[in-house]
Amino acid sequence: MNSRIVIGLGELLWDMFPLGKKLGGAPANFAYISSLLGDKGVVASRVGQDDLGQQAISCVKALGGETGEIQTDPIHPTGTVEVSIDKDGQAKFEIKKSVAWDFLEWTAEWNALAKRCDAVCFGSLAQRSPQSRETIQSFLQAAFKSAVCVFDVNLRQGYQTAELLSASMRIAHVVKLNHEELPVVTKLCGFESPDEKSAAKWLQEKFGLRLVCVTRGARGSLMIGENEAIEYPGFAVKVADTVGAGDAFTAALVHHFLRGASLAEMSEAANQWGSWVASQVGAMPVPDAARLEKLRAAGR
Repeated sequence: MNSRIVIGLGELLWDMFPLGKKLGGAPANFAYISSLLGDKGVVASRVGQDDLGQQAISCVKALGGETGEIQTDPIHPTGTVEVSIDKDGQAKFEIKKSVAWDFLEWTAEWNALAKRCDAVCFGSLAQRSPQSRETIQSFLQAAFKSAVCVFDVNLRQGYQTAELLSASMRIAHVVKLNHEELPVVTKLCGFESPDEKSAAKWLQEKFGLRLVCVTRGARGSLMIGENEAIEYPGFAVKVADTVGAGDAFTAALVHHFLRGASLAEMSEAANQWGSWVASQVGAMPVPDAARLEKLRAAGR
């Protein structure tokens, strides 16, 4: 299997759970699962010159990840999120502001990374600050012609605007969002429909996307391609928490998309990986060898 360079661009942070902290941030989660899939997952982010920043870098290394594209901020602290889990395993987030990943810098190193990567995944949260948004847009513009740009929407704490969402989808090839985000995004962009297929197809056509994917939690997913649509029922698991499940879904989706997989193959693999992470505590669980082999076989 040829390994591809796959970038998670944006926030690297600590999820502060009631029982302790776990490394997280959607782009970091995405890069970690991409590495488990056999690609070269790289997190491009920024941490503070503090203990939490050093711990984050050490943790990425311990998990087998690349750390050379993690910037260090001499002024702002490493990002943290207060996470609470309800009785159904659903996560609620309180995200700290003015942290290191709000100040991503566009550098010659990141320009070179953008031009040699095969895919880059980004979201809306890291674009909440003007500086990071400008840096992310510069990265995408440099990558767009040679890499697959994936917008994993991840609406958090009301940071999204119609202008931000539209600009992000215009520079993306693939958009992934969940069933709760879909009506919010389409309404902000000028379309309302209670039908998920109609709403997703509208996004696909309006922004000229190669693929729109709507995740439905335990109910699986909907994928809308340029000439095909598929609904997948998902897998029943006992949910530990949902943190990182969507990011795992996206990583598997991108891995198989880069290899020309069918919508059915991508759906199976993405739902397998998402449901496995949902059955574990935290966004970066470590599978045993047998589980990893089974997960990697999904969608082939």
